[in-house]
Amino acid sequence: MTDADFDYLCTFVRARSGLALTPEKRYLLESRLQPLGRKRGFETLEALVRALRAGDAELERAVVEAMTTNETFFFRDKTPFDTLRNDILPRLLEARASTRALRIWCAAASTGQEPYSLAMMLDQMGERLAGWRIEILGTDLSTQALERARAGLYSQFEVQRGLPVQLLLRYFTQTGDSWQIAPELRQRITFRPFNLMRDFSPLGTFDIVFCRNVLLYFDMAMKADILARIGRQIAPDGCLFLGAAETVIGLGDEVEMHPTLRGVYVPRRRGATRAA
Repeated sequence: MTDADFDYLCTFVRARSGLALTPEKRYLLESRLQPLGRKRGFETLEALVRALRAGDAELERAVVEAMTTNETFFFRDKTPFDTLRNDILPRLLEARASTRALRIWCAAASTGQEPYSLAMMLDQMGERLAGWRIEILGTDLSTQALERARAGLYSQFEVQRGLPVQLLLRYFTQTGDSWQIAPELRQRITFRPFNLMRDFSPLGTFDIVFCRNVLLYFDMAMKADILARIGRQIAPDGCLFLGAAETVIGLGDEVEMHPTLRGVYVPRRRGATRAA
């Protein structure tokens, strides 16, 4: 692949997804697009780029899909889920006692393991949430990943990554070599395609936002922009979960670190009630 083609692909991918590909990520671009090129009948990446430059809309969507990172697993890193259950939810349940409603957004839902982990955790709270209306929205740029998320069908390898065996037996049914999550949990989550470069305001306000291990793939300006827009969608006493390797330092002042909870961030608003 020529330098000109690489530069074109970097510009193309960033304009449509926000993903920033630096020269050292050239291998990643080639490894993701070569299989797509072969599947589409292109002998070389140069031929794929020529078709892309010609305005092949279907190919454009496929290239963006191919560059989307869908690495995820159940209860990833565990700590955020423990923090949510033990520290965040008790406070929010008390604060929302009059409305008995919570909204949760998984901003990079991928193939669904994160929102389903939340659904299982909430289901285990049983009577504490009886009569509550809890909305879980899972969004992702990849429509292919979301199709898998809606089906809730996972391989043996996928269910062994982070999912306790007791939850596997309680919430999944074996189907051939795969496992499918219970329909009542699938019905609790709304999956929809969404590009983080778009306006967030139509999504409404959320009490809890998970945007974990996503900002890593954007440049500083895009990270700051996304954080600022997420901050405006969080309730004054709500919170944001980021990945363990992510930070808001140097990325604007719409959100700030929680004073005591690692990996948790709260909106910085004048006169707003801060997380306790």
